[in-house]
Amino acid sequence: MPVVTGLKKQGANDGAALSFMIATPETGVDSIAVSWAMLDPVMTVFRPVAGFITAVSTGIVQNFFGTQELERSAPMGALLPMAPEGADAAGSHAHASADASRISSLPRRIIDGMRYAYGNLLNDIQQPFLFGILLAGLITFFFPEDFTLWTNEYPLVAMLIMLGVGIPMYVCATASTPIAAALILKGLNPGAALVFLLAGPATNAATMAVVKKLFNTRALLIYLGMITVCSLGMGLLVDLIYSTLNINAQVVVGQASALIPQSVMLGSAVLLAGLMAANWVKHTRLRRTQTAH
Repeated sequence: MPVVTGLKKQGANDGAALSFMIATPETGVDSIAVSWAMLDPVMTVFRPVAGFITAVSTGIVQNFFGTQELERSAPMGALLPMAPEGADAAGSHAHASADASRISSLPRRIIDGMRYAYGNLLNDIQQPFLFGILLAGLITFFFPEDFTLWTNEYPLVAMLIMLGVGIPMYVCATASTPIAAALILKGLNPGAALVFLLAGPATNAATMAVVKKLFNTRALLIYLGMITVCSLGMGLLVDLIYSTLNINAQVVVGQASALIPQSVMLGSAVLLAGLMAANWVKHTRLRRTQTAH
């Protein structure tokens, strides 16, 4: 949300900002990686594509039918001072020095990137991811195998139900993936699972409140309406793809792990658990230190 606010202040129109809000959770590297591990290749490819189409469609509709705010902050270029005459040579030297600095600091940037990936990023997703794993485990253990097999006969009804479940449920793209995988294992059609994956992270109550506050009521209605229409349309399309390719989603879900040796999977699981534990200890100590001061 702070990024969206910044985009608006720098002159981005409401359509672009809404598109960014929808596309970000569905096209993130964490979402794609978890989809590959827990779903199947078709859903892994189709999920970000569907998110992109939904985002662009929402932005276009907002720009055509929404109301734009009249007051905008000045563009960044207008806020920058004009360079004095004769500064071109100095600027060239400065750019050359900056380029050399960037080249020389490449190892440092790689280290910083690894620290971010296995530090801040992992800390951001580990709680919702563990929540999703826990809820998926409960669904897998307590629900019967044919719990949602009826959805194959009434796919549109299943999609509407998953849409209704996803709107009030506060779940991010990472946490929604294992839940969708567990429901597919219980017989849910892939189209309904995709509706949940698209609508859940984008239409929770907190996000809708921010959209209304940051934009306006009409933008919120466009936002919800386009997500509803696009997610249902994409759900019907993905069901058609599975049917055309004669793929049983209940059978292939989670089978991407078969490509990886068991020893690698076990080692990766232990490493991930260790990194999560280390992150939890680190941030717990940091919070205690900040509280003490």
